[in-house]
Amino acid sequence: MITLYGFPNSRSLRAVWVLEELGVEYDYRHVDMMAGEGQGEAHLARHPDGKVPVLEEGELTLFESTAICRYLAERHGEPDGLLPASIEGRARVDQWMSFVVSELEQPLWTQAKHKFALPQEQRVPAVLPTAAWEFQRALGAVQRRFDGEGWLAGDRFSVADVLLAHTLSWGVQFKHRLPEALNDYRKRCMSRPALARAIERDKPVAETR
Repeated sequence: MITLYGFPNSRSLRAVWVLEELGVEYDYRHVDMMAGEGQGEAHLARHPDGKVPVLEEGELTLFESTAICRYLAERHGEPDGLLPASIEGRARVDQWMSFVVSELEQPLWTQAKHKFALPQEQRVPAVLPTAAWEFQRALGAVQRRFDGEGWLAGDRFSVADVLLAHTLSWGVQFKHRLPEALNDYRKRCMSRPALARAIERDKPVAETR
């Protein structure tokens, strides 16, 4: 049985989205990060920094959203499903997943940390314009290789699209202007039924009672 530990409006939504795309059964357990549950002994045994998502399946405990999404697609997906069947195709997926988290997401997370995530005394508002510039620069790099038509890493929707669409949506939440073609692509990804189901599962516990 798969167990996923997550928290609303975090990277755990990516893993829930992949699970819903795959149609596999799983138990989703909310970790109340705002109440400090992430730093509790039980969760620190799952994740060394007390963050989410964390996946458990059998003897495997796995953290980091990219690793979880990639594992689920490999372990539970059909050939040419969320991962291409060829080695070359999977390498292109890995290439884009790495780019998204290291280049596109990184400046957004920098903004988040210095707006609300870090303790007040550790925030440096002066870095925010630089982070905004970095995000726009990374968007330009995406556009040089991907025009928003079709899918990011081949002719089928893949885990690379999950990461890119989710990160672009974070950009929109942070009031960044997206190129029209990439915003249309984002909307197309976000309209998938599996994501609607994932968002429902990802809601705070209080909203589901």
